[in-house]
Amino acid sequence: MDFDAVTAGVLPGGLVSSAEVKVLICYILDTVGEPVSATGLCELLNFEGIANIFEVSDNIEALIKNGHIICVSTDEDLYTTTESGSDVAKTLKSTIPLTVRDKACKATLHMLAKIRHTNETDIAITREGDNTYITCSALDNDRSIMSVKLLVADENQAISIKNKFIQNPSEIYSQIIDLFTK
Repeated sequence: MDFDAVTAGVLPGGLVSSAEVKVLICYILDTVGEPVSATGLCELLNFEGIANIFEVSDNIEALIKNGHIICVSTDEDLYTTTESGSDVAKTLKSTIPLTVRDKACKATLHMLAKIRHTNETDIAITREGDNTYITCSALDNDRSIMSVKLLVADENQAISIKNKFIQNPSEIYSQIIDLFTK
């Protein structure tokens, strides 16, 4: 395999050929079972040191041009594989090391879960006089099913609570219901 990919930011064991990057993109989109944003995929693979961000972007464009992936939502920049892209993923997945495939899919699923959880919440950090409050709401189809307003020490604590709440709002909701119904 030719080492023809831009490798700036790629960690040892990362992808060094455009063909590998294309196969990995098809593999991820085929494996995770839901559309993924091209921008998110570029940033994710770069952050994980798997592939160069520009290389991923260029190869997404090439895969679109070749009909291996398609945009399913232009508003959200979401892509999935076509039948030929799925065939590429299944046929050539063994050309990508298992550790790279697993790392990329795990990171993509984590990213999708975070997006889903963010969409299931509404969080506001407010100041009232000298007090800082955070209001965390769990949503179901944009309808608030739970809202909790907390007095916190400062904005740093509010941000910490926000990040924890976004990790799994349904779990926090379930625990609160359990506390009230025991």
